[in-house]
Amino acid sequence: MAAGLSLNQPWAFAFGLLGNVISFMVCVSPIPTFYRICRKKTTEGFQSVPYVVALFSAMIWIYYALIKTNTFLLITINSIASFLEITYLIIYLIYTAKIILLLDVGVFSSIVLCTLLFFKGSLRLKVLGWVSVICSTSVFAAPLSIMRLVIKTKSVEFMPFWLSFFLTLSAVIWFGFGLFIKDIYVAIPNVLGFAFGAVQMVLYIIYKDSNTKPAQSKDQIASNKAAEINLV
Repeated sequence: MAAGLSLNQPWAFAFGLLGNVISFMVCVSPIPTFYRICRKKTTEGFQSVPYVVALFSAMIWIYYALIKTNTFLLITINSIASFLEITYLIIYLIYTAKIILLLDVGVFSSIVLCTLLFFKGSLRLKVLGWVSVICSTSVFAAPLSIMRLVIKTKSVEFMPFWLSFFLTLSAVIWFGFGLFIKDIYVAIPNVLGFAFGAVQMVLYIIYKDSNTKPAQSKDQIASNKAAEINLV
């Protein structure tokens, strides 16, 4: 599939290949965070929800790409992403009981079953496309609670800069890929992804040199963040 795409749509192949590279950087950017978790044997104020959402989104994109043709580049990066996100969540699971990983399996299985039973042909692809759009948007929106915490505490301790940076760059590249292959389901969510990523980086620039320390302990921050997740 990738070979056909490179011959017929060279710009799409170039953007897709670059998107794979940038998205891989997104996937590995949390490694310092999880190294810190393993070293300190505690999840501190870091939350699992963005990784749970990212895993679910990657699985949906793999399913979408398997049904649609000329989407090998979506399969490769999302397969890698799924493996890495599962690894992160296993580490998270070791050090905390507060995780909703099983929700991914249940919801994903339900979507696969429903689309196979109730939709056929182009309609199935369209339904999966919009589900993928919603999932991708959720990935970009997942850090909203972190952004609110940054503004409230004036501290960027729990908002990794490189994750925000690579998410923003990835959104730009995959938007271009979506345009070249004329797939609105790939292009649309990355507009919002760029906006969210840009805001995160602006917040980082504003508060990175702040001497203000959170008034709460890390455990209290983690507890409040968990409560905020339910409100988003």
